[in-house]
Amino acid sequence: MTNHWIDLKNSDCIFIMGSNAAEHHPVSFKWILRAKDRGAKLIHVDPKFSRTSARCDFHIPLRSGTDLAFLGGFINYIIEENLYFKEYVAEYTNASFIVDDGFKFKNGMFSGYNADKRIYDKTTWAFKKDENGVPLRDRTLQDKRCVFQLMKDHYSRYSLKKVSSITGVSQENLLKVWKTFGATGKKGKAGAICYALGWTQHSVGVQNIRASALIQLLLGNIGVAGGGIEALRGEPNVQGSTDHCILWHILPGYLPMPKARWDSLEAYNKACTPVSNDPQSANWWQHRPAYMVSLLKGWYGDKGTKENGFGYNWIPKADDDGNYSYLYIFDRMYNNKIKGGFIWGTNPAQSVPNTNKVRKALENLDWACFAEVHHTESTDFWRRPGVDPATIKTECFLLPSANRAEKAGSITNSGRWQLWHYQATKPQGQCLSLGDMCVKITNAVRNLYRKEGGTYPEPLLNLDFPAYYDPEKVAQKCNGWFTRDTMINGKLYKKGQQVPSFTALKDDGSTVSLNWLYAGGYTEEELGRKYNKSKRRDWSQTPEQANIGLYPNYSWCWPVNRRILYNRASVDKNGQPWAPDKAVIRWDGSKWIGDVPDGGWPPLATGKGRYPFIMHKEGHGQLFGPGRVEGPFPEHYEPVETPVKKHPFSRQLNNPCAVIFDGEMDKLAAPGDKRFPIVLTTYSMTEHWCGGGETRNTPVLLEAEPQLYVEMSPQLAEEKGIKNGDPVIVESIRGRVEAIAMVTVRMRPLTIQGKTVHEVGMPFCFGWTTPGCGDSTNRLTPSVGDPNTTIPEYKACLVNVRKAKSIKELDI
Repeated sequence: MTNHWIDLKNSDCIFIMGSNAAEHHPVSFKWILRAKDRGAKLIHVDPKFSRTSARCDFHIPLRSGTDLAFLGGFINYIIEENLYFKEYVAEYTNASFIVDDGFKFKNGMFSGYNADKRIYDKTTWAFKKDENGVPLRDRTLQDKRCVFQLMKDHYSRYSLKKVSSITGVSQENLLKVWKTFGATGKKGKAGAICYALGWTQHSVGVQNIRASALIQLLLGNIGVAGGGIEALRGEPNVQGSTDHCILWHILPGYLPMPKARWDSLEAYNKACTPVSNDPQSANWWQHRPAYMVSLLKGWYGDKGTKENGFGYNWIPKADDDGNYSYLYIFDRMYNNKIKGGFIWGTNPAQSVPNTNKVRKALENLDWACFAEVHHTESTDFWRRPGVDPATIKTECFLLPSANRAEKAGSITNSGRWQLWHYQATKPQGQCLSLGDMCVKITNAVRNLYRKEGGTYPEPLLNLDFPAYYDPEKVAQKCNGWFTRDTMINGKLYKKGQQVPSFTALKDDGSTVSLNWLYAGGYTEEELGRKYNKSKRRDWSQTPEQANIGLYPNYSWCWPVNRRILYNRASVDKNGQPWAPDKAVIRWDGSKWIGDVPDGGWPPLATGKGRYPFIMHKEGHGQLFGPGRVEGPFPEHYEPVETPVKKHPFSRQLNNPCAVIFDGEMDKLAAPGDKRFPIVLTTYSMTEHWCGGGETRNTPVLLEAEPQLYVEMSPQLAEEKGIKNGDPVIVESIRGRVEAIAMVTVRMRPLTIQGKTVHEVGMPFCFGWTTPGCGDSTNRLTPSVGDPNTTIPEYKACLVNVRKAKSIKELDI
């Protein structure tokens, strides 16, 4: 998330797509309404009319899975109508970079595709460079091979008529959105884009977000107050858990996961450290070796030395082409390739798509250890309806977990603010926090190795591991400390002293940090003692900061307490803000004032500055993004299950790189399958949190929303002979669920390529362990995912709906 939630109040227009912010992120919506009070326009694009829609200036329904067509048309409109912020685009984005002559796009495919492996060879997705290795540029943006012209040509296919035909959005409504938000692309204006799972949970989820980045870069809305791309999380620590590597393909601080072919720390650093010869590029990832070594020192302490790569060889390596996301994990489990595992704080038997397959997969384990506050569909999969527990071989262990109010520690919210969460009461009975469990189990295994020996004990026995769990100590280690006396900028830091920021981290073993992004959040700089800045509750601000509501002394924000990322893009080459009335930073002739600048270099005009997008090798915002799996420009592809047979813009119907499985339980409906003509989308609820495992055990919340339902339009209900409150069966090619019909004008039929297409919506928070509420909607959803992240396509699949013959036909 580039900006913080309070900053939404500074927006002139807020574009909400793929999110129901009012119901699922109400704190963010408080600030959205504050912007509306100041005259901002609010736009909601979503298949369903909701409380968010009701508070917006207009709601635009569209067919789920066609966001990229909508956004691609918007990009085309911005370029054709000359709405883009020309100076910003030419100077701060890679629009002017010249692309290799071999790069092509034809029939929906980019150059380099290998149909057998379903991957791209990205050799041609490169920039032409001069003799120093610096990308060639045409700042006039006229060269036919520059990014801007290639992008213009790419999206010229996204005509108003075609976008309307495939999305189901009228041409009038498309123009209304494009004109309103497009008006923010000028000096003094700012627009924010807010999204949530409605964008990510698609087979093109990453490219949905990439398209929003193209829009915001074209309009100059990145780095400015009231701008940015805001990922609204539905749980208070989603940002923090991602920062600290809950995902398989990264280490803490977004360091790449080591691969088998990188057989030494030297090989890892060579492969993962970008090199730039442009003196105006900060190329911040050039410091990755310092962050990696500091992380390894945090894990292995004195046992990690330069001679053994600081312990690099002891950490696991991913197969070169391996994928360890949960779609793959449960596929391997289903195929008897996994013997056991720990399933903590998640409920895959309810929340992973194609749930019938997942439940079957769990039966193939020899053992499974669960940690939960309540019984869930996963902890009790062995006794689910229709199954004889005596036939299940899996030995299951259930560890009682502490509730969130029973433990202390930090959370990092969507705005990257780290806040300390205090323990309200001690855990009941034998309940423990997950941190306590992890430390106790790991130490027990370490003791077994010491007593009995075993295969390859070094990775465990060489860990610098605590005897007991203390969240304060963990927070100190995340920040990091010096392992020996060190002089920095004329100041001596003693051994054991906390590092002041990530700029102090070194690749020589002299520093420890479990996460470089959090270096600076637990220091000794201000008070002469260790100071947990996530506990700060200081409302003080300078007048410049107060003008936009920066609150820099309230809690702490990574990185280095910077509240708005890429904030040097909010100023011109002289360091003066594009919008003086809501400046984020400005150069006063000798220093930056306002927010913490993303680098202390002077403005570009001085000849000593750096380009503002410091995390990219070239220092520019990426309109051309070759890092994505399926293409450097976002391209509309239909969901893997789609009601249409013909793509409006090319011959390639679906994402050619989408994650798809072909097992016996991985059936997919063909495009336009007449048996399943209805689009299903899933969503969260205000009353139930995520999969509902906790909230379904809270009587007042269960009373408020007691059972699974399916929202459908009056037109579809009439067609199917269904009335409001009728019991219905919803079926996909993979399974069925039973629900109660909610007939409502919040869902509307759409005209797609001249034909009526119906869409229904269902929450995903119910499960069989709560009597009478129904079972998981994910019995319907497919095991397919985005090729970049493997996030499943929960938001668009094909189903049919019929009225149940009687209530007895239902399992609920």
